[in-house]
Amino acid sequence: MITENLTIQKPSHHAPEASVAPDALLCEIGWEVCNQVGGIYTVIRSKAPSMVEHWGDRYLAIGPYEPGTAQSEFEELPPEGPFGQAVQRMREWGFGASYGRWLVTGQPRVVLLDVRSAFGRLAEIKYRLWEHHGINMPPADALLDGVVAFGYLVEQFFHALHKVESLDRPVIAHFHEWMSGSAIPELRRANAPVSIVFTTHATMLGRYLAMNDPWFYDHVPFVNWVADAQRFNIEPQVKIERAAAHGAHVFTTVSEITAYECEHLLGRRPDALVPNGLNIERFVAMHEFQNLHRYYKEQIHEFVIGHFFPSYNFDLEKTVYVFTSGRYEFRNKGFDVTIDALARLNDRLRAAGSDKTVVFFLTTRRPFRSVNAEALHSRGVMEELRKSCEAIKNQLGDRLFVATVMNRNPKLDDLVDEHLKLRLRRTRHSWRISRLPSIVTHDLYDDVNDDVLNRLRGHNLINWPEDRVKVVYTPDFITPANPLFGMDYNQFVRGCHMGIFPSYYEPWGYTPLECMALGVPSITSDLAGFGTYLMRNMPDHASRGLHVVHRRSTSYEASVDELTSYLFNFLQLERRERIALRNRVESSSDDFDWSVLIRHYWDAYRNVLQRTCPAHADPALPSGPAADQPKQRPPESPGKAADRPAVAAPMSRQARRWPGKAASSSPRTADPSEPAPDETGVPGEDLPPKANGRGR
Repeated sequence: MITENLTIQKPSHHAPEASVAPDALLCEIGWEVCNQVGGIYTVIRSKAPSMVEHWGDRYLAIGPYEPGTAQSEFEELPPEGPFGQAVQRMREWGFGASYGRWLVTGQPRVVLLDVRSAFGRLAEIKYRLWEHHGINMPPADALLDGVVAFGYLVEQFFHALHKVESLDRPVIAHFHEWMSGSAIPELRRANAPVSIVFTTHATMLGRYLAMNDPWFYDHVPFVNWVADAQRFNIEPQVKIERAAAHGAHVFTTVSEITAYECEHLLGRRPDALVPNGLNIERFVAMHEFQNLHRYYKEQIHEFVIGHFFPSYNFDLEKTVYVFTSGRYEFRNKGFDVTIDALARLNDRLRAAGSDKTVVFFLTTRRPFRSVNAEALHSRGVMEELRKSCEAIKNQLGDRLFVATVMNRNPKLDDLVDEHLKLRLRRTRHSWRISRLPSIVTHDLYDDVNDDVLNRLRGHNLINWPEDRVKVVYTPDFITPANPLFGMDYNQFVRGCHMGIFPSYYEPWGYTPLECMALGVPSITSDLAGFGTYLMRNMPDHASRGLHVVHRRSTSYEASVDELTSYLFNFLQLERRERIALRNRVESSSDDFDWSVLIRHYWDAYRNVLQRTCPAHADPALPSGPAADQPKQRPPESPGKAADRPAVAAPMSRQARRWPGKAASSSPRTADPSEPAPDETGVPGEDLPPKANGRGR
C-alpha cells in the first residue's frame, strides 16, 4: 500500500522565467522530439509554446534524426547562435547534426542528431558504459544501439557547446526517460559544466512488473530489481535508467504514484513532481464546444449506421458513445476491467428493460493485415444508398416545383425516373445482410490469442441484436486517413459522451486529460497519476464529470462493480443533464493548462541551478536540498542507495569549465548502475572526440 506523502509543490510566486536565470540556456532532450512514439511526444510538443514564450531562442529541443518523421515535422535552417555553432563543430567532427525549427505550435529551435553517424563507434561507446558504469550491452540490438548512440551524440553536443567561445553562462540539460538518459553517466563522470535534470515518466521495470503481478504495488518495496530486470531481459535498459536517475542533479517524475515506484525500483526518491498539462483552447461562448460535440457525433453516427444497420437498427437519439484508447497493454490500461464492467452493464440494462444503447469503441494499435472487407463493403453500399437518395431528392424537388407552379397535382412516384427507382431497390437489397456486425474492424494477424477478443467472446459480447452494449474494437488509431472514420482522434473524442480509462499502471494518463480539455466526461483510476492528482487537488472532481475508480487496496471485483454502477447511473441522465455535465468538465480544464503547470518546471530549473551554480540562481530561492526535496527516508542499510547523497555538491566556478584532461583512472562504483558524482574523465580540450580517452 502506498503511504508516502510526496505531494506536488505549490508553484512559486517568482516571476515565471526571469527568476530561473535570465542568462541560462535550456536544452530539453527526448527520444520523441520530432519523433512521435508515445505520450512523451505529447508532453514536449504541447509544452513547447510555453517554453518558447519564456525562454525564446535560449531554448532548444534535441532529438534523434528519423528521416521518415523529420520530413513532416522539421524545417532545417542555417545554424546560428551558440546552438548553431555547436552543430557546426559537431559536423566538423564527422557527426550528423541538423539545426532548424520543429513545425509545431511555438516553432521551437531544435537539433536532430543522426544516430547512424555514431554507429562506427558503437564498440567504444558500449565499452565505456561497461568500464565506467557496469552497464553491459547486448552485441546487436537495434533499439539499444540507437539509444546509446544518441546518448553519445548528446554528450558530444554539450562538449561542442562548451567550446563556443562566447558561452560563459549556465546550461540546463533536461533529459526525458531512459532513452535519452544514457548521456548522463558520462556527463557526470566528466564533471561537465551542465546542470542536469532527469524526468522519468514511467519506470521500465515497473511497466513489466505491473503487467505480470496483480499485487504489484504491494510488492514494490520488496522487488529485487537486478533479478527481475534479468527475468524480463531488460537489464541494460534498467541500468541506464538507474544511472540517469542517480546521476542527475535534480530527479523528477510526473506523479505521486510514480514517485513511490521510483524510490523502490530506481533507488532514489524524486526531488519534485512535474505534472503534465495541455494547451487548453477555451471558447468564448459555451455553446460553441457543444455544437462541435453535436457535429462530430453526427460523423460517428455515419460509422455506426454503416457498421450496424445492415444487420439491425436501433434508435440513434437514445445511443451513448463511450470509448477507451491507449497502447495495447491489456491489464495495465484497464482494458480487462472496462470489458468486464460493460458486460455487467449489458446485463443490467437488459434486465431493466432499458431502451438506451451503448456503443463502446476500443482503439489501440495491433498488427493487422487490412480493414475487414465486409466493413468496407457496408460503407461502400451506404455511400451508394446516399447517392441514390440524393439523386431522387434532387430530381423530385425540381419536378415537383415545376408541377406546382403549373397548377398540377401529380403523384410523387410519377416524378421519379424508373431507373432511379430500380437503382435504389438494388442498393437496398445489397444493404441488408444476415450476419451479426463484427466486433473487430480489421483482420488481425493473431486474433486467436488476442486478449481483447478473447475477453469479449468469453462474455458473449458479440453484438447480438438484443444486447444493449455494442462493441467496436478497432486495432488502428483513428486518423483522417482511416477509411472507416475519416476524422482525427480529437474530433472523435469530442463526438463521444464519455472516456473510460481505469488503468492499473498509468504514471500520468493523458487520455482522460485530453477528454477534459475537449469537454468530455471521463473515468480514471486511483492507480493513475492523473487520478491521484484529482483526489489530492480537486476534491469535487466527481461533480465535475471526472470519476476516479478505486483500484488501490480494493479487489478486482469491487472495481468492476464500481465502474458498472457509475456507467449505469450515467445512462440515466437526460440529455440536458449530460450537457450541463460537459459544461462543468470543460470549465475545469483551465487547472491543467501549461500556463499553470509549467511553473513546476521553473521550480526544478531554479533548484538545479541552486545546486550546481548558485551564483546564477535566483537569490530568493533558499539554498540546499531542503528547499524543495521531500524529506528523505532514514538510511536502509550500509551499501544501499539511501546511504549515498542523492545530489552532488554545487559546482565551483572553476568546475563549471570542462576539465582540460582526464583525471587518473577511477575505479568503477560499487553499484554499477549508480555513477559516482566525483569521477572525472573527458576528452582533451583541443582534440576531436575520437582522438581522446581510453580506446579512442
